[in-house]
Amino acid sequence: MKRVLVTGGAGFVGRHAIPALIARGFEVHAIGRTPPAGAHAFHTADLLDPAQRRAAVQATGASHLLHLAWVTTPGRYWQAPDNLDWTAASLDLVRTFREAGGGRAVVAGTCAEYDWTVTSPPPCGEELEVGVVQEAPQRPFRNDPHPVPLPTRERGQTASIGRFTESAPCHPATLYGAAKDGLRRILAAYAATAGLSLAWGRLFYLYGPGETAGRLVGDAARALLAGQRLSTSEGRQRRDFLHVADAGMAFATLLDSPVEGPVNIGSGEAVAVRDILRTIGALTGRPELIDFGARPLGPTEPACIEADIRRLTDEAGFSPGTSLDQGLAATVAAWRAVLSTAASAP
Repeated sequence: MKRVLVTGGAGFVGRHAIPALIARGFEVHAIGRTPPAGAHAFHTADLLDPAQRRAAVQATGASHLLHLAWVTTPGRYWQAPDNLDWTAASLDLVRTFREAGGGRAVVAGTCAEYDWTVTSPPPCGEELEVGVVQEAPQRPFRNDPHPVPLPTRERGQTASIGRFTESAPCHPATLYGAAKDGLRRILAAYAATAGLSLAWGRLFYLYGPGETAGRLVGDAARALLAGQRLSTSEGRQRRDFLHVADAGMAFATLLDSPVEGPVNIGSGEAVAVRDILRTIGALTGRPELIDFGARPLGPTEPACIEADIRRLTDEAGFSPGTSLDQGLAATVAAWRAVLSTAASAP
């Protein structure tokens, strides 16, 4: 049986990756501080502690590694110094795994590695003229699901905004994106010299039941179900959203394939944030509580961020199975049940 070591198994994506791995015949060994449901074995360790991390990796004797763990606190992780700690820990994790006999690894990356001011080709956007911005403010998730400042551009320059292929330029605008991009580059060089099969799954926008506060879909569903007004931008910006269950299955499929290098993990279709919020409004029965245009959208905000998922579908053999309408309906239903249970608790 194939044995996989999973980090971040109790996290948003990991909770769905574990059953998907088991369905593919993997014996799942999880490592971390919180035991995830469904794993065959759990090894307690602080992944930022070198001694604990190495002992746990060596004890598993895994043939495969799926590394999902990272600092992900909404509103903080974009510029958190912890990104440096996770970069160092991840480098040592992969090295220890390889030296212990592991042969195949998949590490979670992010679409924030890309240069969001230039993509090619741009089928879901147009060339935009972007003005000079001295300082781009951090924006709440209710304005945009990725509230990060982008690199400034001189007035008159244009940016082709649209679909990102894995070969698109990487020029991260945040410490988080830079840490992930740097980690990928170093691991790719290491894998080439160490004989390690390595793939890098670049996640785009995720949603689904169990989201932490600070994410677009979950925040909107909770607010509207509670009868609270939702202040947002006009919502014309388009983003590529993928249901978290599909993300978990995509990682399992990628790990169980021979595909190497960066692979986008998204739906392959960007949708206007406005349409997503309108759907949530209809599902909650409170569309009148959405205040479109109540918050400004930053002048450097990309018009469209969309994943080209041809490597994922054609080479790894995975296609998303949850439509946006299905996923949003399931997510709203899950939050309705959570809030109903909380309201009836003594």
